Amino acid sequence: MKLSEVKLVLKKLDMIGFQLPNGELVPKHFHVTEVGKITKRFIDCGGVVRNEEVANFQLWNADDYNHRLHPEKLLNIIELSENVLKIEDLEIEVEYQTQINDSETIGKFGLDFDGLNFLLTTKQTNCLAQDQCGIPEGKQKVKLSDLNKEPCCAPDSNCC
Repeated sequence: MKLSEVKLVLKKLDMIGFQLPNGELVPKHFHVTEVGKITKRFIDCGGVVRNEEVANFQLWNADDYNHRLHPEKLLNIIELSENVLKIEDLEIEVEYQTQINDSETIGKFGLDFDGLNFLLTTKQTNCLAQDQCGIPEGKQKVKLSDLNKEPCCAPDSNCC
């Protein structure tokens, strides 16, 4: 989801909700502690220099149970960040404290909207240079019955 799409949604909402991939909602008293721009410059395993930029939201829970972030407040924070940090209309990545086994860590999520809540979507790692580092391509699955609709040997073809 791009920053412009989030801004359009916020203008129509009365309250903000974020839903985790497992269906749980982020507690209503969350804070957006950061809105920023992340620039990543790296070399992939094939030696290609790459650049990635995303807009970043960091969600955080505190013991501030009386707090509730309203859509117009988040919209103001986003617009201030766009102006001060020169953030373009980038895809959004959301950071949120998550539980893995018995430890907590920062999880990175994509963002979508289902008409009611913003959805924190899972992200996956991938090799960007599979052709350079020997990762075999997945085999195309084909039904043998779809390969040739005509018989391979006609009675008068002398192929058998």
